Amino acid sequence: MDWSFQLYSARNFQPWESVLEMLAGLGYSEVEGFGGVYENPQAFRAELDKNGLTMPSGHFGIDLLEKDFGRAADIATTLGMKLIACPYLEAAERPADAEGWRDFGRRLARIGDTARKAGFDFAWHNHDFEFVPFKYGSMPQRLVFEAAPEIGWEMDVAWVIRGGSDPLHWIEEFGPRIMAVHVKDIAPHGEAANEDGWSDVGHGTVDWAGLVTALRKNTPAKYFIMEHDNPADFERFARRSIAAAQTF
Repeated sequence: MDWSFQLYSARNFQPWESVLEMLAGLGYSEVEGFGGVYENPQAFRAELDKNGLTMPSGHFGIDLLEKDFGRAADIATTLGMKLIACPYLEAAERPADAEGWRDFGRRLARIGDTARKAGFDFAWHNHDFEFVPFKYGSMPQRLVFEAAPEIGWEMDVAWVIRGGSDPLHWIEEFGPRIMAVHVKDIAPHGEAANEDGWSDVGHGTVDWAGLVTALRKNTPAKYFIMEHDNPADFERFARRSIAAAQTF
């Protein structure tokens, strides 16, 4: 399996030239982009090529996707992406009720249609807030999927867990929609406070060996992307995570 690396995890460890060289040396073959690396796509592509890395997926904010999809598509094409993922919805923009989340799902569906016509796959990337149920039982993630039956899912498993859900249940129910997976681990309770409670993959509480087996069995996911939202040492995270992943 080829392992990817979400470059957001290395945002505090510049320069990017050194980051890419280190990742390639550790055995990564792919990286996932985010807004912080899109300023000069041609130059960044040259650095990827120099290190034998590809960028098959990338994150793009909903504002850009809705207001200037052409620019996002140009960036994605230059960097060699096949999958465009919308990664987040700011707290102030999150709907307060079920119909609001259905409307948001319809917005994502329209972006997905545009992306497919331009030759890209499209997916929504979750955090934890989509799994907080309303009083009557439904929850934002399910409402989004109901309103946007054609969009894919970049499943961030650790955020599903932090949201209070069992990822295996979601993998079994929505497996065909899972195009990519964020491989992230959670530290034991009370540990890694300086890293927001995240852990190097394979060194935390998430059963990644079992989850990778379930994901391979139930999903068409092509991209398995290492991520740590706030590592104190990105090289340590990248090195220990890919070493653990080789055993899954």
